[in-house]
Parts: sequence; C-alpha cells; structure tokens
Amino acid sequence: METKKDVLILAIESSCDETAAAVVKNGREVLSNVISSQIELHKLYGGVVPEIASRKHIEKINQVIEEALETAGVTLDDIDAIGVTYGPGLVGALLVGVAEAKAIAFAKNIPLVGVHHIEGHISANYIENKELEPPFLCLVVSGGHTHLVCVKDYGEYEILGRTRDDAAGEAFDKVARAIGLGYPGGPKIDKLSKEGNPDAIAFPRAHIAGSEYDFSFSGVKSAVLNYINGCQMKGTPYNRADIAASFQKAVTDVLVDNAIHGVKEYGLNKLAIAGGVASNSTLRAAMAEACAENGIEFYYPSPIFCTDNAAMIGAAAYYEYLAGTRHGWDLNAVPNLRLGER
Repeated sequence: METKKDVLILAIESSCDETAAAVVKNGREVLSNVISSQIELHKLYGGVVPEIASRKHIEKINQVIEEALETAGVTLDDIDAIGVTYGPGLVGALLVGVAEAKAIAFAKNIPLVGVHHIEGHISANYIENKELEPPFLCLVVSGGHTHLVCVKDYGEYEILGRTRDDAAGEAFDKVARAIGLGYPGGPKIDKLSKEGNPDAIAFPRAHIAGSEYDFSFSGVKSAVLNYINGCQMKGTPYNRADIAASFQKAVTDVLVDNAIHGVKEYGLNKLAIAGGVASNSTLRAAMAEACAENGIEFYYPSPIFCTDNAAMIGAAAYYEYLAGTRHGWDLNAVPNLRLGER
C-alpha cells in the first residue's frame, strides 16, 4: 500500500445540505476542510428542501473549493486526483459536486475518483486514528443511513445489517419535531436528554427475527408519538426531557447491542462509529463502555468529521485511487447507490 510520492486529493462533498471541499494528503492528513452549512436555511422548513439545497450548492461550490486550496497552501497544479461523492444522496445536490469535479479533472487532466458517501463516513475514522487499519466493524448512523458494516479491507465492505425503515437520525428528527424542539433534531435531543430520566418511559427496542443485525426505528418513533397523543387526550402533562432521554436510550441500546454482537460473531476486536449520529454523547458513552467491558478497541471521529464533510471523502478517495479506481466523464449522480457498487 505504500507510495513513495505524497498524494494530494482535492475532495468535494455535496450529497445533502453541506457544500464541502478539502485537501487531504496521503489519505490521513487533512490540509484543509471547508464546510458551508445550510442548516439555518432549512430550519425554516423543518428539514432539508432538495431544490433549495441544490441552488445553494451551485452558489457556494467555487468559493468553498478556492478556500480549501488556499488554506492548504496549494493550487490545482499540485493536486493528484479529484475525489467526489456521487451517491447516495439528493440527486440535484450530488449533481452539483459531480459536475464540478468532472470540470476540474477535465481542465487539469487529472484522475477523477467517485466516492460512495457511506465509504466516506467510514473513512473519517482514518483521519484521527492513524493506527486504525482494516479489518474492523463500523456502525454508520446518520440522518439517512443506519448500516452495520464489516470493513474487510480498504474499499472492501460487507453490509451485515441496515435499517428496515427510518434511519436513526431520521427518527431523532421526527421525535424532536413531535416534542417541539425543531430541526436539526439530533443535537437538540442530545442536549435536552441530559435533563431527563432515560428509564422514565419504557419505549420498545426492535430486534428483527432472522436478521440479527438489521435495525428498525419506526416502532420506537411511533411509540413516542402515541405516548404524547395519549397524554394529550387524557389531559395529563408529560416531561419532554424524560421523553427525549428515554427515546435516546431505546435507540442507543439497539445500536450498541447489534454492533457489539457483530464484532464478537465476526471474531474482530475493533469497532468504529461514523455518521452524524456518531457525535451523540449518549451513544459514544454507551459504546465506549460496552467496548471496554468486552475488550474491544473503540474508534470514533471528532464531531466535525461525523457530519457531512469533504475530508472524509478525501480519505476514502485516496484508498480508491491507490486501488486503481478511476471514473470517466460519464460519471453520474446515483441517489440510491449501494455500498460496494462501482
């Protein structure tokens, strides 16, 4: 895997509501990581509006790339390859990044490397954990995805389990809306739950028969909504902090159980978490405790590398680049791209 010359990747991420660019050296050293977030814009609507996201990406992408190059102290002439997220995600948003990456690769005659968004999240763990190498298990939890993945090698993945319905982050957003916290729900529930009792309300933990690593969060979300409706119909008050804490614990318990079970069954001793929900303090603490109890090494990225960013795409693109992955001018956005597809 060793290369004599340093490899500089310019990475672009635009799969949802962050316009991001980064320059990454040799897959693990981040020279710059610039993120233009649209959260304040989408807050008005209680969630991401795809059309608005796409327009904002077009507005911001050149500025973000210029800033990333400037911060890294390099020019496009120093870049060895362009890495870009081409799926999964919002199709209009993805297209902005893909078109930009193709234009730069064409103009500078440098390789174009399309990256799977979830592979990017997994690769975020390489940035701060220089010693982490496959094989390991990774739990990817975000607004759009909940995957339990066996990372067999760089670029080689086996999905053990995925959500059957709502992703964990999606459930957080819906519950946050139900108790009047607004968008984005994850951080707000995390904060409010610190004031509540996680054992106050017994919300269900779904385990799917015959699919021991799959997840389902629509049931716990519905249970929260039913609990609130029940209280309102009876005219009894309810404690929002208790609801937040009890819901969060129900989700966390399932995530931790499935992940620890997977690590043991696959004979591994390393577990990583990734994705926006991986910055949740309760999940981190519960996972760290479970790993310590079971003698498993636990890895996680800093919060800035958990939410969508381009540094993680640069890390993933580096290993794809070394493996010989190259994309042509026909590279297109694939909104429902599956992990492991080329």
